[in-house]
Amino acid sequence: MKRAPVREILWLFLLTRLLPVIVTYFGYILLTAAQYSSAPVDATFFSTWNHWDAANYVRIAQYGYTPPYDFAFFPLFPLLISIIAHILGSWSYQAVGMILSNMALLGTMLLLYQLAVESAGEEVARRTLLYLCIFPTAFYFFAAYNESLFLLFTTATFLALRRRRWWLAGLLGCCAALTRSAGILLVLPYLYELWVAREHITLSIRIFLRSAFSITLIPLGTACYALYCWHMTSNPLIFVAVQAHWHRHLSWPWQGLWNGLFELFWNQPFGSASQAHILLDLSATLCFILLTVLGWRKLRTSYTIWAGTLLLYILLSPATELHDWLMSNQRFVLEMFPAFITLASLSSTHPTLHKALLLIFPTLFATLSLIFVMNRWLV
Repeated sequence: MKRAPVREILWLFLLTRLLPVIVTYFGYILLTAAQYSSAPVDATFFSTWNHWDAANYVRIAQYGYTPPYDFAFFPLFPLLISIIAHILGSWSYQAVGMILSNMALLGTMLLLYQLAVESAGEEVARRTLLYLCIFPTAFYFFAAYNESLFLLFTTATFLALRRRRWWLAGLLGCCAALTRSAGILLVLPYLYELWVAREHITLSIRIFLRSAFSITLIPLGTACYALYCWHMTSNPLIFVAVQAHWHRHLSWPWQGLWNGLFELFWNQPFGSASQAHILLDLSATLCFILLTVLGWRKLRTSYTIWAGTLLLYILLSPATELHDWLMSNQRFVLEMFPAFITLASLSSTHPTLHKALLLIFPTLFATLSLIFVMNRWLV
C-alpha cells in the first residue's frame, strides 16, 4: 500500500480552506458595508455560511426534528454536531458543523488518495484531490453540509472492500446510509466485490457467512432511520414523501436532461437567472455522465457501478415543478469520487485540459462561494 503524502495533502487542504475565507472577508464585507465605512458589518464572520441546508442541519442538531420536512435530512451529521456542541454550549452548533465538514474532507482526501493511487498512480491521485478541492461547488465542504461526511464514509467503504475487510465495509456503509439516502446504494458495489472475491470467501463457511452477512449492515442504516421516522410520524418513508416539498418527483432519467436542454436553448431568455442555474446544473450533469462512461474502462468496475448508480439516482428524482429540473446536481456530483479520478487521468495525458481546469474551477469556486455567503439561492 502506497503511503499518502500527508504533508502535501495538508497543504492542499489548508490552502483550499483559505479561499472561502478570503471570499467571505473581501466579498461579503465589501458588498454589504457602506462605501469607505469604518464600521464593521453587522454579522459574525462565519454566520454568513449558515444558509439553506446548513441552517437546517444546525437547527436539527440544536432542537431536534420538526415534522414533516426536516425528515428529508438524514440524521448522522446533525447527531454528531449535537453530541459535540452539547458539551461546548449553544453558541457552538454552527462552528461544530463547519469543523466536522472540513475535517471529514481532510479524512476523505487521505482515503481517496489511496483509492486513486491504486487505480492510476501518484500523479493522478494528486490531481484527483486537487480537482475535488477546487471544484466549483466544493465550497459545500467548507459549510455545515453533509457532503464531505458522506464522501468520507463512501471512500472508506471502498477502501475496506479493496482490503476485503467485509465487516468494516458493512459498518462504514451503514454510516453512509445514515448520512444520506443514497448510502443504501453501496449494496451494489459491495455485491460486485463479493463476486470478485468469491473464490476467497467460499474457502470456508465462516468466511462466507461473515462476508455475506456484513452486507446487511448497509440497508440496516436506512432501516434504523425509517424506524425512527415511523416512531415520530407513523410514516417510515416520510423522508421520501417530503421530497415533493422541494418539487422532486419520480421521473424517467432522461426527462430532466431533455427539459434542461429545452429550457436552456428555447424557453429561457438569454441572461435570466434561471438560465444561469440551468447551465450550471446541466453542465455538471452532462460532464459527469461523460466521465462515468469514460471511466468504465479506466477504473475498477465497482467504482463505475457506484458512479453510474449515483447518477441514475439523482436523475430519477428531478425538480419537475421548476424550470431547473436538474436543481442541485452541481452539488450532488461531488459525491461521485470515481469521476474525479477519471478526470485526473484524462488531464494527465492532456495538459491543456489541466491548465483549463486550473483556470475555470477556482474562478467558479470563488464566484459561487460569494453567491452562497450573500444568501442568494444557488443549489
